[in-house]
Amino acid sequence: MVKVVNIEISTNRILLSTEKGNGFFPFSDSLRLKNATQAQRERFSLSPFGIHWAELDEDLCFDGFVFDTPITDTIRYI
Repeated sequence: MVKVVNIEISTNRILLSTEKGNGFFPFSDSLRLKNATQAQRERFSLSPFGIHWAELDEDLCFDGFVFDTPITDTIRYI
């Protein structure tokens, strides 16, 4: 299980900070997220295993994030 510390929804990707490192997921890798509005992308919920967008019927498992790039953008605390 991943413990999320911070998450930010930018215009082109999700930036994730966990207790084990930082990662990202580009919206271009998900047709539903790519075509969603910014407001729709920001309406999400977290589970112990990933992120869920009920309105978009989309789920992302934390395992799908790329954890090789440090997050340097502004982070929104959750």
